[in-house]
Amino acid sequence: MPAWLIGHVNVRDAQHWSEYRSRVPATLARWGGELLFRGRLAETLSGEQPYAETVVLRFPDLASIDGWHRSAEYQALIPVRQAAADVLLASYASDD
Repeated sequence: MPAWLIGHVNVRDAQHWSEYRSRVPATLARWGGELLFRGRLAETLSGEQPYAETVVLRFPDLASIDGWHRSAEYQALIPVRQAAADVLLASYASDD
């Protein structure tokens, strides 16, 4: 059953963020991950949203998200991500 990874992002260093973004796609294919959406917050309609950007990735299942996140290829990018932005990553499974 498909699963999604949602990232909420506040960029602190545009140069490092650009490097991170350019390197992530190569880490996804092995795990069946694909970018569905990347965008900036337009308006908060209810509640509080402290993040300016959101990214949504789809994977075949939760195990694929875990494999991708634990992979050496992605782990190598985490220091770049941490230098670039404050990021909240969470995985989601469908209730259906």
